[in-house]
Amino acid sequence: MKAISYNLLAWAILPFMDTIAKYLSSDLSFFQITWARYFFTVFFTLPIMFFFFRKYLTWTTQPRLQIFRGLTLLFANVLFFYSISVISMAKALTLAFVAPLVTTALSPFLLGEQVGFRRWSAVLVGFAGSLIVIRPGFIDFNLASIAALGTGVLYGIYLIITRKLHTSDNPLLTLLLTGVVGAVCGSLVVPVVWSNPSFNQWSLLALMGVFACVGHLFLILSLKYADASKLAPFGYFEIITNVILGYYFFMDFPDLWTCLGFSIIVSSGLYIFIRERSSNL
Repeated sequence: MKAISYNLLAWAILPFMDTIAKYLSSDLSFFQITWARYFFTVFFTLPIMFFFFRKYLTWTTQPRLQIFRGLTLLFANVLFFYSISVISMAKALTLAFVAPLVTTALSPFLLGEQVGFRRWSAVLVGFAGSLIVIRPGFIDFNLASIAALGTGVLYGIYLIITRKLHTSDNPLLTLLLTGVVGAVCGSLVVPVVWSNPSFNQWSLLALMGVFACVGHLFLILSLKYADASKLAPFGYFEIITNVILGYYFFMDFPDLWTCLGFSIIVSSGLYIFIRERSSNL
């Protein structure tokens, strides 16, 4: 029960970070917002890990894979923050939810896992759901929707790399290095798009880091009590907080097509989860 509670708390908290990012995107570059998300996350996370979790931190045995993982998540965040600056958070997150489908589709090639006909069918149905959300050829089709879908593709690759690192590196170390890679690489590019934030904007950028730090710490706590594969379906809970915040602050509410596509994508993801669980029993 503790694992589920911590996991749900994490997915309830993290959309607040996205809400701030969307609000700030009217005045600041989405890349500058992404940089701040990483910088302040590391700023708040590093002391907590140093004082409370230091004994769990050991150096990585796969530095190149850790850097690649960090870069993959960085680009995923850049695409996602760009997408929510244009389209609703609910629509962007729905398209990003193709990540588990991408993981399943690539796992035979990158992890050597067997994927049967039923799971391949679920992947195809899930991607059909994403096309319903994007509606290519119609008036709502835009680059931001493609960016949101790209977020899901990159996050799916990120999940595969995480699986590879799971057996060799401590999750706390992986979390910290991911943040450091994003902060350092982002710092090299952000001067190009830099715009001086006001005091209020700096406060909100720092608050993003607080939400990211607290949300990810709850995720880590949940993994102390249950395996990540068992908690995977609860990630879809994020859409509830996402829709509430989007409607409250931006008067955004998912339309019928987004709701339909979301239902198909989530159903496909849950079916794949159930099939993977049954095959491992």
